[in-house]
Amino acid sequence: MDNGPRSFHWGHGALRLDFVLGDDGEARLTRVGQPGGAGGHPGASLPLVEVTATGHGRGWSGSRMIGTALGGRLRHRGHRAARQGDWHTLTVDLHDPDTGLAAEVTYRSPDGVPALCGEVTLRNEGSATLHLESVTSLVVGGLTAPDPAAVDAADVLWAENDWLAECRWQRQPMRRTTPAVSGRVPYGHGKAGFELTGQGTWSSCGHLPMGGLTDRRTGRTWVWQIEHNGGGWRWECQEHDRAAYLALSGPTDTHHGWRQPLAPGAAFRTVPVALSFSADGGPDAAFAALTRYRRARRRPHTDHERLPVIFNDYMNCLMGDPTTEKLLPLIDAAADAGAEYFVIDAGWYDDSDGWWTSVGAWEPSASRFPGEKGIHQVLDRIRERGLVPGLWLEPEVVGVHSPVAASLPDEAFFRRDGVRVTETGRYHLDLRHPAARTHLDQVVDRLVGEWGVGYLKLDHNIDPGSGTSAHPGETPGAGLLGHNRAHLDWLDGILDRYPHLVVENCASGGMRWDHALLSRLQLQSTSDQQNLHHYAPIAASAPTAVTPEQGAVWAYPQPEDSLDEVTFTMASALLGRIHLSGRLPELEPEARALVHEAIAVYKAVRADLPHAVPSWPLGLPAWDDPWLALALHTPATTYLTVWRRPGGDATTTVRLPERAGGATRADVLYPAARQVVADWNPDTAGLTVTLPTAPSAALLRITRTRPDAP
Repeated sequence: MDNGPRSFHWGHGALRLDFVLGDDGEARLTRVGQPGGAGGHPGASLPLVEVTATGHGRGWSGSRMIGTALGGRLRHRGHRAARQGDWHTLTVDLHDPDTGLAAEVTYRSPDGVPALCGEVTLRNEGSATLHLESVTSLVVGGLTAPDPAAVDAADVLWAENDWLAECRWQRQPMRRTTPAVSGRVPYGHGKAGFELTGQGTWSSCGHLPMGGLTDRRTGRTWVWQIEHNGGGWRWECQEHDRAAYLALSGPTDTHHGWRQPLAPGAAFRTVPVALSFSADGGPDAAFAALTRYRRARRRPHTDHERLPVIFNDYMNCLMGDPTTEKLLPLIDAAADAGAEYFVIDAGWYDDSDGWWTSVGAWEPSASRFPGEKGIHQVLDRIRERGLVPGLWLEPEVVGVHSPVAASLPDEAFFRRDGVRVTETGRYHLDLRHPAARTHLDQVVDRLVGEWGVGYLKLDHNIDPGSGTSAHPGETPGAGLLGHNRAHLDWLDGILDRYPHLVVENCASGGMRWDHALLSRLQLQSTSDQQNLHHYAPIAASAPTAVTPEQGAVWAYPQPEDSLDEVTFTMASALLGRIHLSGRLPELEPEARALVHEAIAVYKAVRADLPHAVPSWPLGLPAWDDPWLALALHTPATTYLTVWRRPGGDATTTVRLPERAGGATRADVLYPAARQVVADWNPDTAGLTVTLPTAPSAALLRITRTRPDAP
């Protein structure tokens, strides 16, 4: 690992990190890239971690997270490398002799994947308490060469994310927010630039906790994610010393009201973050690397390989109004279509017209499920038809009119200034408190352990703001981070007790879409969008933020839909996880046959999806694009979904990474009996697709028919 007394490197066959040590022991990361690539840029490098604390600010004032006094004083004490299974780990020990602050900077990377996870643990080895105000999880300088022309060629990527309009990736030149200001008088850096910040309890309301940087000339690309299940995160990608740099962090004092006292002997751990890299493959290759990293980093579960088809009664179906009478015919229709799970969504606990403010006990409604067996008549019917029953929960909230609101102590809820936080008629549990956790454990043990429910859809529909103060002196941001971590620990406990339970992550669709949760939970609800035309760009973009086998996409055929619309909504889910819904019993035979055909095709291809990586042959989808395309690649096969929306020409050509001149064939998998024309040009590796009507969509398979084809 060592190259000499003042430098060292670390990595594996797909990734290498180079470090240099100054004469005074300052450690800097000079290069992240592929082994054997071009040398790093020591002149554009930055300290491994940046820290501010009360009384210890920055050497250059501004909104940036870099240039901190504490970060600049940390000195190298040692480093060590290890390997555990497929994971390589490097830990660099740093120390500030003035304050006694010690930093353990950890890099982890799965073997063969050009991606890494960064995390920092601070310890106070001094004699006085430090009051932390910001700590980076990962800092990388020199993303571009220290040359203004390199910054000129760089584009920043980010994803806007709203209710009903998730995963909207944007791309713009870095120079729009970091203009070139040097001339006769040179300047090394500014005071601001491009940054994104989360807020509140939703990690992805407004923006995904992700970003990227790509070189338009070479395709060299970085993509990153912050693995945090709350809104306390921030990233900045700006220019310093004529090169682009990246800083990723959890909550800060300036942006989230977070401060953390670090008493002598105490420790603080940052939220983990991840960075993937492609030397010349553009954003698609960097997203592919991040997909492989996500698979390596998540909790193992059989659902990731099985990919069962799920029917959920909510979207464009019962919409939160389930009853025995309404559910029984849906169960039969779902089973006939080939569903393998049946989930009863919101409303199953409601005996009134105002369940929004009365939730929290999670007991079944007697009026919705009359008779001696109550809801168990429905659960039994689901099992009789060979399906696994599931239920919807919103565990972290308690309605202000719920009996649970009076039975739990005030300390079990979010509070600020000693007052319970109320949002849209609901309180929010603080899962650090034993009573809050015991209450939820008892609910899950009853539903799963006693009732035999095999699927839980966990929703979260309120944002109670900056956080909670459990005791005097705790900032709301620190309380929120504590709750976020307790929430993850609670989820781990559920899956430890019930390892075959399937848990879906939902928050008003995609408002809490992050890898902290998806490294534990099996599925991600991608949207609440009810309009099939608008769902297509969300479905096409989803694999940027979740592995394909975890991305739950609604497919909700309606009796009033045309056959092309039925095909459109079903095709949207075929390269993810089918969340079947809609009024299936009312479909005409031809429409019902299209639903059954889609599910049969999905079952035929789903074994490949957990091992495929995504690309976007028409570019990352824009919200109003008339044509959209999502491809999933395995070593032998490419699956391609194309959507034509109103306003698009009947024909488009899709460029695929298959080698021109290779032995390749293209087949239409779905819909088999409708007009879809696909012509493969072996000379250009281009696939020309014709969909005569709009809206329409199709799933195709491109197969390399010779072993020597890539």
